[in-house]
Amino acid sequence: MDDVARLLKESWTLVEEDRERLSAHFYARLFLLDPELRKLFPVQMTGQGDRLLEAIITAIHTLGDPESFDEFLRGLGRDHRKYHVDPEHYRTVGVALLDALRSTAGDGWNLEYDQAWRDAYAVIAAKMVAGAAADDNPPFWHAEVLTHERYGPDTAVLTVRALQHPLPWRAGQYVSVEVPRHLPRVWRTYSVANAPNDDNVLEFHVRTPAGAGWVSGALVRRVRPGELLRVAAPMGSMTLDRESERDVLLVAGGVGLAPVKALVEELAAVNRTRWVHVFYGARTEADLYGLDGMRELVAAHPWLSVTPACSEDPDFDGELGDIADVVARYGPWTTHDCYVSGSARMVRATLRVLAEDEVPPARTRYDTFGDL
Repeated sequence: MDDVARLLKESWTLVEEDRERLSAHFYARLFLLDPELRKLFPVQMTGQGDRLLEAIITAIHTLGDPESFDEFLRGLGRDHRKYHVDPEHYRTVGVALLDALRSTAGDGWNLEYDQAWRDAYAVIAAKMVAGAAADDNPPFWHAEVLTHERYGPDTAVLTVRALQHPLPWRAGQYVSVEVPRHLPRVWRTYSVANAPNDDNVLEFHVRTPAGAGWVSGALVRRVRPGELLRVAAPMGSMTLDRESERDVLLVAGGVGLAPVKALVEELAAVNRTRWVHVFYGARTEADLYGLDGMRELVAAHPWLSVTPACSEDPDFDGELGDIADVVARYGPWTTHDCYVSGSARMVRATLRVLAEDEVPPARTRYDTFGDL
């Protein structure tokens, strides 16, 4: 599989700078091959191609790690049940993908690349189909919005109750959410901001810039208690290692606080010996929407500390600077289990700090959040 991984990464360099063309060709070919597939996608396709490419890139990068590769693809197969994807659809997708890659790559494409993608896609499709077939849960859950609280113009915290069937998740995981009343067939992922509970209630932290956001915009500005959402199967591996006895570092930026809060709640139920250090960063004090709630947890649990920081608020009575720099000032973190959640830029900066502290990669788990 090493040669296949090398050929995939090598050939990807031929198309990665022209993703828009690759995506457009793929969907045009897909819908030409099977016009019925168009019904599975949203009316407005803006952003849909990015999700396809992100999945492809993730699969390529996990190819060298068989366990992660298998877990990611089986989870992706379970998740795609919400789109009503059938096993026969995977063959059509494979034909369209190969055609789009050849066309976009142009003269740089060769038979070795072609065969590597054929082989890799066959494995990807088989694992996704197996993951979907092994899942006894419904393809999605209907969930009623219970509470909706705004924090400024662009952030909301809402709770929902999954109806009819228990929704199994672990602290640190994320789910896809659809707002069918406002944006049918458009899904976006959000981390669950609380640990599992008997009430089947999930909490979400959502941020969207003014005038944008699609699903996030609908969740922040339009959704009200009593409305129904759809929630798909949980995914993600930023979960607690309960066998570890190491202390824990949790780093959150903005709404990246969501999975961090969930992990703290899980630790509250099981922790007896581990010190837990939370670093929570935002631009201004007003953006630290969840700070009061975290301080309540600190008051209840002597093993927990929370260090807030602001990068653009010189009047803030606390740590100043980017959260990654603040984490570096408090290190080293070599002996900790580390969890990082926030924007891609923030996560990259924090991972560099942890690498400089020589934290083993196996002890670091992370999730990235887009701005929308």
